[in-house]
Amino acid sequence: MKVEEYIHSLFTKDDAVLEQVLWSIRANGMRNISVPPEIGKLLTLLVKISGAKEILEIGALGGYSGVCLIRGLGKEGHLTSLELKENFAQLAHENVKKAGFGDRVTYYTGEALNSLEQLEKEQKRFDFIFIDADKENYPNYLEWSIKLANPGALIVGDNVLRGGRVCDNSYIDAQTDYIRAFNERLAKDPKLESIILPIGDGIAIGRVKE
Repeated sequence: MKVEEYIHSLFTKDDAVLEQVLWSIRANGMRNISVPPEIGKLLTLLVKISGAKEILEIGALGGYSGVCLIRGLGKEGHLTSLELKENFAQLAHENVKKAGFGDRVTYYTGEALNSLEQLEKEQKRFDFIFIDADKENYPNYLEWSIKLANPGALIVGDNVLRGGRVCDNSYIDAQTDYIRAFNERLAKDPKLESIILPIGDGIAIGRVKE
């Protein structure tokens, strides 16, 4: 049994709500690139541990990670989710509604960088930010996340190991290079204290210093 399978067998269980989300993604011809169940559980735990009230999600897809994030919120918490495609955001919202959280999420559609600029104009600030979108913009998303974060906020990024390619200097790939830049900024920025956990395809966690 592989390490990932061992973790999955111990810490995840059948979840009808999330299975429905995955089914809807397949039924709509979307790529099945939602976070794996163990990452979903980690997101829920991190939100609970952090005590976050305002969450920003960059990349909604079909709502799988959105459901996991909202599950960690207290009764007063809210999720703001950014999604490039209107039909993806609509499906995500439908799935979040079915999970019982439809009134606790707001979607912004279009280019995420434009939506982030809009959030800045609206003076929005967040306690927890989850990045799981186009890898080319990970460094930009990190820059914006730091701007929009409250002191003590967590910034979490998925897929930061790229199947181990980030640590293979002989591997040349544009997306991997952008993730390397993201990881290096996360590690070196004096405003952050950070780490990468080697579960799933790697999840980065940074805390904005107070």
